[in-house]
Formats: sequence, structure tokens, C-alpha cells
Amino acid sequence: MTYARYAHYMEKLHIAVFVDFDNIEIGVKSTLRREFNVAPVLDALKERGLLAAKFAYANWGRQEGATRQMAENAVQMVQRIPSPRGDKNGADINLALDALEMAFTHQHINGFAIVSGDSDFIPLVNKLKEYGKTVYIVGGKAFTSTILQQNCSEFISYESLLDDGKYAPPPVAAAAGASGSHGGRQGGGGGGRRGEQRAKPEPLDLALAMPLVERALEVLERREVQPQLGLLKSTMLQLTPTFSEKAYGAHSFSEFVDMLKKADFIKVSGTGGKSIIERRPTALPEQPQRNPEDALPVLQRVLQTHGAALAAGATSEQVQSWVEAEAPELHWSAYGFQEFTELLNFAQDRAVARIEPDEERGLMVYPPAEPEPMPEPLAPPHALSEPDPESDAEPEQYTMASGAEDPLLSAARAMLDPADAPAGGSAPAKRSGSSRRRRKPAAKSSGAEGTSTAPRKAPSRRSKKPE
Repeated sequence: MTYARYAHYMEKLHIAVFVDFDNIEIGVKSTLRREFNVAPVLDALKERGLLAAKFAYANWGRQEGATRQMAENAVQMVQRIPSPRGDKNGADINLALDALEMAFTHQHINGFAIVSGDSDFIPLVNKLKEYGKTVYIVGGKAFTSTILQQNCSEFISYESLLDDGKYAPPPVAAAAGASGSHGGRQGGGGGGRRGEQRAKPEPLDLALAMPLVERALEVLERREVQPQLGLLKSTMLQLTPTFSEKAYGAHSFSEFVDMLKKADFIKVSGTGGKSIIERRPTALPEQPQRNPEDALPVLQRVLQTHGAALAAGATSEQVQSWVEAEAPELHWSAYGFQEFTELLNFAQDRAVARIEPDEERGLMVYPPAEPEPMPEPLAPPHALSEPDPESDAEPEQYTMASGAEDPLLSAARAMLDPADAPAGGSAPAKRSGSSRRRRKPAAKSSGAEGTSTAPRKAPSRRSKKPE
């Protein structure tokens, strides 16, 4: 392979796919009321690059129906057998380790796709981005952490992959005793009764997309780059990874731009992929854009009113009916949410509610988890009181926490305190050298003979031999 062909090969996006099957399966069942299908996920990723590797993590002994579709799509199934003491995050840890190992050992892999909605993968996403990798997150908008959605390179909603009707697997089988009312206005609250598929939500208003379009065009103008279709979409995804033209009723980005042009929001010159998009100064609507944070106080007020029922767990459909009856002014579509469950998912990341997927009852809503109390600061091992400058009393002695005096201070005070010094008021004498090192014993004389009892030195080699 020549250098030019190798450089062209490396410019392509080579994607490794990692599927957290347990998480994505229960999320799809509880919100969309259907079985998870990996085929639309892989097809969407093929539009963005080459799929170099595909892995799925689960206890496949309990997923007989899913193993067939994984094998048909050439997805390597990694077996996870939970230990007797529990292995809740075992698949997550294994997935993260394999992804990091591939990032270090396979330099040509420059894209990673994580099919999961678990917020535990946020550190993995950040680490992969540190090494210059493109990271895709595939999950449902109703159960994927909003923090995870906003910190990846691009978020691909699983709902948008099913809107074209190409993939229509049989719905989840109905279960006896399942309850819940079907969704209300502005999209359902989680799919209705067991066995019923959710209705397709209404598209969002095009005016909600204009702040992002305006900001992307401003960025391209500052870079002195012509805002063509491809550059405009990549810039919008760079600013907001959760953007999807399908949320506004368009099947492609070019169709989305045509819709903005017909609504007189932008000016488009040229045709095809070389179309140049320009801003219209008077295109923005007069009504101010609403911040999703502004919808949380109203939702919180309704949840607090039904605190007793919420403590035992309420379905998303029940909570939606409460909001429609008690807060009719809350239109979640005006805040950028196609469905009510998306608002609940956003509220969970803001500690307003807690949601848990349930295969039988759907998406369950509970009161928010109480924050852990802050630990009390530990008392220092030594307590020293501040002396009063206006008082004549002697400052309190530096003592241990138990009341006993520090032995090191006691020894220092005995050496430096004048009351403990020798008579004459002089400072304590320094320790003599005998305490530091042992003196050599003095040589003793034998009286009149004057001979010394000190040991004699060994005769040197230069001494003469005795005659």
C-alpha cells in the first residue's frame, strides 16, 4: 500500500461498536414497548464510517431471542456471568476496559460507538475524546442521561431510527395485569399499556432550531468559511451533539434546510451540496426562546402534590395526566422535548425526580434520591485557643485533644524555660560530647617504670627486623 493510499485510508472513520445490551434492552422495552433491534443502529453508524469491530455484552444464556439477531449482524457476543454475590456493573467495566484497550492497541480505530444510556460511561467518553477519538452515543432520548448526550461527539436517538417505518419488529408481548393509560397530548408518556407501541410524536417547531442555526452560521462566518450544508451540520453537532433534523419532521439535513428556507428563516443560494446558507436578520420569531430549566419548577410542584403516591412509584403516564390536569400551561414541546418522558429524563439529571425502567409497567417515576449528608469536619489532633490581646492572663497551653500535654512540647519547655535552667540563671548547658559519642579511655601509666598500659600499635612493615 502506497503512502497516499494509506493516508486516504486513515482519513476515513473506522468505528468500533460496543453494545451494553442489558441497559439498552430494558430502556427500549420500557419506553418504546418493543424489542431492541441492533440492525438500525448499525445501519446508522455505517453512514458515518466503516464498522471495524462490533461487540455486545450481556448474559446471553438468558437472551436466547437476541442471540440470533446478533449473529445475523456479525456482532461478537461477550458472555458475562454474574457472580453469586452480584455483578451489577460487571458488563460496564468489561466494556470500558475493552474500549480503552482497543484505543491503545489499534491506532486506526478513530471512532467509538457506545450503545447505552448509562451515565457511568461519561468518564469513558471523556477519556476517549482526550485521545482524539470520535465518540457516538446511541440510546433513547427518554432514558439516556442528558449529561451523556451533551458530552459525546454525536448523539443518535434510537427513536429517530424507527420513524421511517423500515424496521418494524413485533411489539413486546402483552402481560396480564399491566396497567397504565395511553399517552395524552404532545406525545405519550412511555408507550401505554404492555403490548402497545408508542405513537409517533409530533415534530418540534422549526423556530426552536433557529438559535442553534444562527450560532453555527456565526461560527462559520468568524472562521471565514462558506456555510455549506455539510459544514453547517457538523458545526451544529459540534455545538449541540443532540441535534437531529428528524425531530423537526425532516428525513435528511437538506430537507431540513429546505424547510427553513420555505419558512423564510434563512436564505439559500446554489443547489445540491454546494448550497450556501445565509442568515436573515428578521428571521427569528418575536417570542423569546424558553429554557428547559424553566419547566422544572412547575413539574416539581406537581410531584410534591402527589408525594404519597409517588413514593410507591407512579408510571410516566400517571404523572403526565397529573401535569395535564394541574398545570395545563406546561407545554413540554415548547421547551424542546418531543415527549413527556424526555422532560422526566431531564428532571432526573437535575435531581427533581427519579425514573427507573420497568419491563412490565414501563417507565416508573419516584421521588428524587436524597443527597448524602456532608460529613462533619474532623477535629484537629491539637487544639490551640487564640490568646486575647486585651487580657493579662497567660495564653492557654498547647495541649492534646485528650487534655494531656504534647510530650514534644514538654521536652522543649524543659530545655528552654528559665525556671528549669541551672542556678545562675544561665541557659541550659548544651549536651556534652560524651552523650553524643563515647570518649576513648585515657592511657594509664605504670608508675616508676613509666610504661603505658595502652595497647601497642602493630609494627609497621618499614620497621627493622630485630637482630
